[in-house]
Amino acid sequence: MSDRTPHWALAEAPNGLWHAMPLTPTTPSPTTDGPHLTFKDPAKAIRSAPTPTRWIWRSTAAVYPRLLAAGARVERCHDIEDTELLLLAHEGRSGEPRSAAAAWARLTGAPVPPDPPPQRTATPTTQDSLFDPQPTSIPLPLDALVAIYRDQATRTAATAHPDRMRLLTTSESAAFLIAAEMQRAGLPWRADVHRALLTELLGERYAGGGEPRRLAELADEISAAFGRRVRPDLPADVIKAFAEAGIRLKSTRRWEIQELDHPAVEPLLAYKKLYRIYTAHGWSWLQDWVRDGRFRPEFVPGGTLTGRWVTNGGGALQIPKVIRRAVVADPGWRLVVADADQMEPRVLAAISRDPAFMEVAGRPEDLYTAISRQGFSGDRDMAKIAVLGAVYGQTSGDGLKNLAALRRRFPQAVAYVDDAAKAGEEGRLVRTWLGRTCPPPVGADEDGEAGVPQDRAEGWTPSYASADTRARGRFTRNFVVQGSAADWALLLLAALRQAIAAAGMRAELVFFQHDEVIVHCPAEEAEAVAEAIRTAGDRAGRIAFGDTPVRFPFTTAIVQCYADAK
Repeated sequence: MSDRTPHWALAEAPNGLWHAMPLTPTTPSPTTDGPHLTFKDPAKAIRSAPTPTRWIWRSTAAVYPRLLAAGARVERCHDIEDTELLLLAHEGRSGEPRSAAAAWARLTGAPVPPDPPPQRTATPTTQDSLFDPQPTSIPLPLDALVAIYRDQATRTAATAHPDRMRLLTTSESAAFLIAAEMQRAGLPWRADVHRALLTELLGERYAGGGEPRRLAELADEISAAFGRRVRPDLPADVIKAFAEAGIRLKSTRRWEIQELDHPAVEPLLAYKKLYRIYTAHGWSWLQDWVRDGRFRPEFVPGGTLTGRWVTNGGGALQIPKVIRRAVVADPGWRLVVADADQMEPRVLAAISRDPAFMEVAGRPEDLYTAISRQGFSGDRDMAKIAVLGAVYGQTSGDGLKNLAALRRRFPQAVAYVDDAAKAGEEGRLVRTWLGRTCPPPVGADEDGEAGVPQDRAEGWTPSYASADTRARGRFTRNFVVQGSAADWALLLLAALRQAIAAAGMRAELVFFQHDEVIVHCPAEEAEAVAEAIRTAGDRAGRIAFGDTPVRFPFTTAIVQCYADAK
């Protein structure tokens, strides 16, 4: 696969100037073509290049927000540091420094510097102190950056499926462009509606601080039920109070306390629900995160091992349904909210190449309903349990029986995740369809391979350091499906961004999580945006998985308020 788009490299010099250089795009590695050009403003470098150009730079997160602030939009890029992260994992070297400086040191045989510490989470209203230590990156000459890019192109070409790996690095580089653009655009947010919701749910705030009225009332009810003062915001105090009442608990999670026969249960559950809103999306959150009618979280593509996105602060991926009432489109605009239907089972059909499963996943109907007629007597719930059991590794009780039925009907699909689980249990590298790699366990000594960088395992429960190999098998069973779905989502977003730009729309991508995308657009563009999302989903499926019968449909809603979409 040859990329004939013009390539330019861009790097900041220690003196604050910017150097740019055009390259000749050849596969697998480019050759230097043009002279070094110097600019005071990187946006001028962008405007001096032809359109479209693929920009090669150290880090999109470090460069692109500055360009956007200057009104310079980039269509394509190659993110050196993200690509290095993906390639190191693919080579069984997870955990090694992934900065451009580290890549250059490895290339030249110099001592490899550690990666700079991660940026601490900040809100749009916080400012760094003059004396706060800040992470620093080591500036690299433009020629060094180009040499790293050539090396990465060569390493990509040496992988088992270079076209797939190239798709992964290209699409995740595009994702970082989209993430920066979404942060700049912001999710429309009505602060006045949010404040009214908080008062409705939590009651008035007392002068001088403290919990709002409704939480204070519930705390009093809980204390009265126990016969002594209890702090419901302190799990240890709640567990102690239940123990004094003769009820032993391991935690205060909802599933553990909701069936208890005790008068404190009902107010405690109500308190926990409201307290979560108060602390995660209350008045302080509103003051910190919403400015000028927009919520602007920092999206981080590939923030988990499976490639799913995370956000750096703000809780953007856990917005409660009731708080979504504050997400309101601008006057004359609409929110187009699209959810991919049964995305992961459809991805399993595509990557396993199971003929029967692909045929079912290509039908114009609910996937679980279609599967239910394939050996589950039309029972949709049973079919869903079977599919999820295959993906997540449920191997006991009804799950085992349903999985056996699924295996008889779709043997190739079930064998695909079984093989991934076995590879995980044996400590082998496991990859998504495009090539994202799940590292071996910490301490694995086969070929001297490094273990998992723990800071990349946010949201993941099993520990790779554990001797529980079955836990890793369950994780890798899911990894090949969830990670391949994340690969598909990257291509979806890139295709959608491209379609919106090509049509000259004013629409803006403003939110994404896992299988949901939100576009903010003028009302007259809403139907075209909805169609663009559907088309982008189909295009992403063809690009990622080839010409298969599998469909990737969406449930799409055009609404004024986010809460009305579901």
